Amino acid sequence: MLGRRSFHAISAVRSAIMNNNVRPAADKVVQDIADYVHDYKIDSDVAYETARLCLLDTLGCGLEALKYEQCSNLLGPVVPGTIVPNGTRVPGTPHVLDPVRGAFNIGTQIRWLDYNDCWLAAEWGHPSDNLGGILAVADYLTQAAKAGATVPGAKVFKIRDVLEGMIKAHEIQGVLALENSFNKVGLDHVVLVKVATTAVVSKMLGLTREQTVDAVSQAWADGQSLRTYRHAPNTMSRKSWAAGDACMRAVNLALLVQRGEGGMPSVLTAPTWGFYDVLFKGKEFKFQRPYGSYVMENVLFKISFPAEFHAQTAAEAAMTLHEELKKAGKSTDDISKITIRTQEAAIRIIDKKGPLYNYADRDHCIQYMVAVPLIFGRLTADDYTDAVASDPRIDDLRAKMTCVEDTRFTEEYHAPDKRFIGNAIKIEFKDGSSLDEVEVNYPIGHRRRREEGTPVLLSKFERHLRGRFGESQVSSILEKSGKDVGSLDVDDYVSLYVKN
Repeated sequence: MLGRRSFHAISAVRSAIMNNNVRPAADKVVQDIADYVHDYKIDSDVAYETARLCLLDTLGCGLEALKYEQCSNLLGPVVPGTIVPNGTRVPGTPHVLDPVRGAFNIGTQIRWLDYNDCWLAAEWGHPSDNLGGILAVADYLTQAAKAGATVPGAKVFKIRDVLEGMIKAHEIQGVLALENSFNKVGLDHVVLVKVATTAVVSKMLGLTREQTVDAVSQAWADGQSLRTYRHAPNTMSRKSWAAGDACMRAVNLALLVQRGEGGMPSVLTAPTWGFYDVLFKGKEFKFQRPYGSYVMENVLFKISFPAEFHAQTAAEAAMTLHEELKKAGKSTDDISKITIRTQEAAIRIIDKKGPLYNYADRDHCIQYMVAVPLIFGRLTADDYTDAVASDPRIDDLRAKMTCVEDTRFTEEYHAPDKRFIGNAIKIEFKDGSSLDEVEVNYPIGHRRRREEGTPVLLSKFERHLRGRFGESQVSSILEKSGKDVGSLDVDDYVSLYVKN
């Protein structure tokens, strides 16, 4: 035990550190983000083409989300009837909003169905969520510039500028996620959306490198979301608008700094009061690689199923087994046991027993996402609704499932040269027979299957367009969304998506 003198000496040193009011240089982590956003040149053709596909897929998923009343009810202005000159347009709607509220709207519709891109590492998340803030600001500033409005930072942005912003936001979020698990300290991954969006839109708004440092520090200090809305027993729809909330906060913080608000240089490292001590168990962030274009180049697309990504390959395996059941002359009623081999992350977040109370509960339950394709030979957004979930066969089948960790799947999940999301399913029958286990190591949306997946991804985009617009509008969007879409003015491209 410490003696009284030693205890008081340590306390005095700690107090001196805490009370030292000499401002340090800004935390290196924050400075590195600002330097990357302001100075790094993206020269990867693969990154730009992947960003184009990501843009289309993200907008398409946002349009599809508008079919769901719970999503649409959250959109629009805070005060009904509010009109904003040169405001942000919300794709698929007639809404014209200020860029802060516009970021919430676009971010919310993007994430609602959990059906577009994903990044899996120590922390998982959806880097395309950042488009909510990027597109809202780009559309607003471009329209303001063309209207001659006296708006700070107003200029004409091209879609290529949006793609560059997406690449950099993906990179910031994804590189921070590689070695740093926010979920293990109870925080939601949308903190990384807020940080990445703040950095990128700060540059778009014309902030200096020093102001971007200030804005990013504000993002780290801003209240961070708890993950409890993603997990039993509190799983609920907030997980579908949490990214919209992060985008909204990011744009607001950047605008506050544009108006003269400062920052906190040691927001991460300050003893007792900084992010590390308060929220990260005193640990500093670790980094596997510098910022470049790695994340966009290797991002995962959800092409086949609107399902939490750790279950994508499980759903794919279940679809194969649905056909094998038919060939064997069996039905799901004949099954006695199902074993799902999966990764540690899947067991931690989507291995779920007991009742499922809502849509959000179901699309984060691996057993549900296996049961539906085994029974029906499909897994669509509508399959998470109460109408489908009321089929008693689903819960009967869930009760027969056991998840076990395969350490190889866990290791390959984290391996930089693989980033697999493996799942395997074994079905055993009441008569003692069984089907051969079906294993899928990485889904069609993985970079290693990009050539196979791209035409399917574009078909998905077209399907989502047709679900919202008439044939003439669909044709116009498809015509303008090819490989040269980057040359279009942002406002002209967004106009194609306005729903009157």
